[in-house]
Amino acid sequence: MSDELVFYTNPMSRGRIARWMLEEVGQPYRTEILDFGTSMKSADYLALNPMGKVPAIAHRGVVVTEGGAVCAYLADAFPQAGLAPPAGSPQRGLYYRWMFFAAGPVEAAVTNKALNIEIPDERKRMVGYGCYADVIDALDYAVSQNEFIAGDRFSAADVYFGSQVGWGLMFKTIEPRPALAAYWQRIAGRPAAIRAREIDDKLVAEAKQAQAPQ
Repeated sequence: MSDELVFYTNPMSRGRIARWMLEEVGQPYRTEILDFGTSMKSADYLALNPMGKVPAIAHRGVVVTEGGAVCAYLADAFPQAGLAPPAGSPQRGLYYRWMFFAAGPVEAAVTNKALNIEIPDERKRMVGYGCYADVIDALDYAVSQNEFIAGDRFSAADVYFGSQVGWGLMFKTIEPRPALAAYWQRIAGRPAAIRAREIDDKLVAEAKQAQAPQ
């Protein structure tokens, strides 16, 4: 069983969230860049992730997919980074609550917002996130309770939840409320976040340069 940590991603994908988490953890990892529609759908990669999407990581014989799961796994696999509250603590409850909220209701609501899909009033009860307005109110509430999502310390939940907020503010799929903007400002300047952006932005620039007419 190899201890090598392998990261499957594309710099123009949700893999950027996992990259940030990997930089926060501070452990060595090898990156495999996959292309949409080609290597991401290859037989070799589909054997790892049948969805044919990124991010994914392979570590100690286990493949972990889904951005929130990758963040949670890495926090537990490398506890020395201090990116998860202690098991059984009240903060651990907040950590799980908002991590799963970002992966479920937030992801669904902002995707539908981007696609101009509105839930009819009579159907809100059958939709997990209810309605977009309720999700934004909950986001606003979450970032207004403490400095960070799980209390007074930054955690893996901030990487995942915060990335959803940051992207939503950038692409205007999340209402730019003052509390949300302030929360994003608190976490976006972390050294690991900056390193991750620089790595992926460089990869994007290199890909564009390679595709440019010579």
